[in-house]
Amino acid sequence: MSEHHLLSEEEAEQVLSQLKVERDKLPKIKLDDPAIQYLASIHGDIKEGSVVKIIRKSETAGEFIVYRLVIRG
Repeated sequence: MSEHHLLSEEEAEQVLSQLKVERDKLPKIKLDDPAIQYLASIHGDIKEGSVVKIIRKSETAGEFIVYRLVIRG
């Protein structure tokens, strides 16, 4: 199971700076993805260009974090 968290613009900028990556180089997730739809039900409208933090559980790594850029789908 994965946890999805919508980052604030400030948090997104910090992550991008830390990772030394441009926003458009992040892997993508579509606005119509069920996880994004669920986040939208909690946070309200999610805009294209938002960054989502995904925490995944793994038997070998324990847990690891990935980031996705929200795009129109």
